[in-house]
Amino acid sequence: QVHLVESGGGLVQAGGSLRLSCTFSGRAFHTYTMAWFRQAPGKEREFVASVNWIGSATWYTDSVNGRFTILRDNAKNTVYLQMDSLKREDTAIYYCAADPLSAPIEARIDTNLYKYWGQGTQVTVSS
Repeated sequence: QVHLVESGGGLVQAGGSLRLSCTFSGRAFHTYTMAWFRQAPGKEREFVASVNWIGSATWYTDSVNGRFTILRDNAKNTVYLQMDSLKREDTAIYYCAADPLSAPIEARIDTNLYKYWGQGTQVTVSS
């Protein structure tokens, strides 16, 4: 059984930074593509970023490209989302997700492709 637990959310001023962590418990973390999604109030859950099994390929939604960085540490079974230059529109619950496809050739933005999800962590950006 796989469990994902996010941490690192909180309240930050616009222009500030946060680092989210997602710890994977279970077998074969290194075989999963890992991703971050977010959901703002009244909106659908949307893709933010993903990283392939070894960290050699990453994908970002346009609105965060250049500001967010997704990283993984397979030795620690952890994936991170470094968020810099935060904006009010980044306010959302951020979810970690695991995709059994190890080496995708493009961003997998459909939530239905992800087999496991964390419970989410709130990120609030104030002006």
